Amino acid sequence: MRKVIGIGETILDIIFRDNQPIGAVPGGSMFNGLISLGRAGLNTTFISETGNDRVGRNIISFLEENHVDASNISVYPEAKSPVSLAFLNENNDAEYIFYKDHPHDRLEFNTPDIKANDVVMFGSFYAINPVIRPQMLAFLQYAHEQGAILYYDVNYRASHRNDLVKVTANILENFELADIIRGSADDFEVMYNKRGAESVYRSQIDFYCKNFIYTQGGEPIEFRAQGGLAKQYPVADTQTVSTIGAGDNFNAGFVYGLLKYGVTREMLDAGVYVDVWDAVIGEGLQFAANVCSSISNSVDQDFATKKQHELEVALKNLDENN
Repeated sequence: MRKVIGIGETILDIIFRDNQPIGAVPGGSMFNGLISLGRAGLNTTFISETGNDRVGRNIISFLEENHVDASNISVYPEAKSPVSLAFLNENNDAEYIFYKDHPHDRLEFNTPDIKANDVVMFGSFYAINPVIRPQMLAFLQYAHEQGAILYYDVNYRASHRNDLVKVTANILENFELADIIRGSADDFEVMYNKRGAESVYRSQIDFYCKNFIYTQGGEPIEFRAQGGLAKQYPVADTQTVSTIGAGDNFNAGFVYGLLKYGVTREMLDAGVYVDVWDAVIGEGLQFAANVCSSISNSVDQDFATKKQHELEVALKNLDENN
């Protein structure tokens, strides 16, 4: 089975409503998606770092319990694992405060085996952090050379607005390496002072990458792809408990869809049929809707078991047809 390799931060999210804690769950933007994919039966590996403390040990155990290979997590004895406080508002959207006590950022890991059409998920400030950029870039270039599909979630928060000048070159390198780019309306407003999928795509993305997902909360998703495809996908009106992890799990569902429907990097370059894109984006929307129904950062086990069964059937059919 094709593998999914995620690279990003690990963190413990402590969630508040009405200024009172209501839960604590391991998290991180790529982490959340990898947990969902591990639960759904995909072959998953996560590359990250954590402290040698109770939080760090719990995070590694959580990965292993959810069938995600944690052998590429670097554990630093002198570091405390990062923590975030997430305050939910009346719309169940979160405002974050981050606490990080790593003495200095590093990225040390043994590169996992990567084969053609495996999927590498990366994003957030972790993917452009100047301190670890040489290691990150070398890894992404290696994955690209091996023929993997690179999925980049921009996820550029307003808290990093003042860092933009020093990381712009890193962002553009990521755009150039990526096979699929996802970003929110808020990301691109912070980065380029632009809103609107077509405006952002034509001015900032199209030159580097043809396949583009533009999300805007509960508003329709805008999609652009190789061959001039431009399409809008409505987001179902669902009762949300928390939107933490919604975007992360859209990513997970989209990647799940790439594997379920047999999308390869060669197909991405040539142009994927619109009905396949419809199905892939439909998976992303299902994963995102599920995670919004609880304070968990990842999809629930019943949903994941259903998706695992669907994947097994789909992969068997793909094998029989090839």
